Amino acid sequence: MTALDTAVSGSADRFHQWIASHPDLVVVQPTTLCNLNCSYCYLPFRKRRLEMSLGVARRIAESLKDMPPGHTTEVCWHGGEPLAIGPEKLAALMDPFEDLRRAGRVRHSLQTNATLITDAWCDLFAGRGVSVGVSIDGPADLNAERRDWSGRPAFDRIVAGIAKLTEHRIAFSLIAVVGEGIDRAGELLDFLASLGPTSIGLNIEELEGVNDARTQPSPERARAFWTDVFAWSGEHPRVEIRELDRLGRYLRTIRTGQRDWWESHRFDPLPTVSHDGDVVLLSPELAGIRDDRYGDFIAGNVLERSLGDILDGAHRLRYVTEFIDGLEACKATCEFFDFCRGAQAGNRYFENGRFDTTETNFCRVSKQELVNALVDITRKDNA
Repeated sequence: MTALDTAVSGSADRFHQWIASHPDLVVVQPTTLCNLNCSYCYLPFRKRRLEMSLGVARRIAESLKDMPPGHTTEVCWHGGEPLAIGPEKLAALMDPFEDLRRAGRVRHSLQTNATLITDAWCDLFAGRGVSVGVSIDGPADLNAERRDWSGRPAFDRIVAGIAKLTEHRIAFSLIAVVGEGIDRAGELLDFLASLGPTSIGLNIEELEGVNDARTQPSPERARAFWTDVFAWSGEHPRVEIRELDRLGRYLRTIRTGQRDWWESHRFDPLPTVSHDGDVVLLSPELAGIRDDRYGDFIAGNVLERSLGDILDGAHRLRYVTEFIDGLEACKATCEFFDFCRGAQAGNRYFENGRFDTTETNFCRVSKQELVNALVDITRKDNA
């Protein structure tokens, strides 16, 4: 074996130490178009109607047939706004996955702004077992940055779409981007819970993609926010809040002596398949981005190579190896690593310009201050 062969083999071993061989989640972009123009959106091509072909969908489905027996892959239809493609076209793109879905090897999810939901869409969600996630940032004033291309607020249309889901008894989760609402946690959660979701996710606004010029919340405001979220959750224990649930699962796992199981989990390679079949790894936000240092981040195209083959060669990609360098540095230097398992790839890149860095503002406000808020509450209760 040559020195080069040895280096490549070592790189592959290191990749598999940190990154899972098979994805749990594949993000699929049926269209780049979005009918909204949210002020903080990171998508560079959301004004263009570029749609996925049936051939690309077939190749993704063929790739998932190669996943290990018993492995279930979540296929998340994202965008753009995935409903902008229309129910007939999305149904056709889902058809190649149907045998896998019926065998329990694929499950569909979809993230939507809900403004386009109709009876036909609800029939499709019910018929294909689609898990629906809706993006809404709170009551009308907190949702004001979600507008269409004419500048009209989307709030009433989002609420109407949620009402249509409820009418058809289709369960849904909610994700809110927390910006101005960071000082109004109780009011925000009261409103979101009133819509009847199965769970609520709280994404403190991030620097990502073309959204790179907005002021980010401070750690102090974030800790106060999470403190208020814990207090609200204590008064509403039946409402699942995603971030608190994740922290709770971690604590229960450690307390019950399952640390080895927790630490055995590797980072999902998170392949994101663009409308034309191009695949980027580790972060959907990298799709459509070009950089002098890393190029276009494309790991391959499903029309030319299967997802499995693309992942087999991922250890050769510069941004992937740098991301692993960053994970190792996080583990060596950060007291929060045991819980968070390392800064997200997209946040490293968009905040720090590289993947081999460690702490990001996303880490601080979404992970560290979440833990710090719980520590403060626990100390106060013990006192």
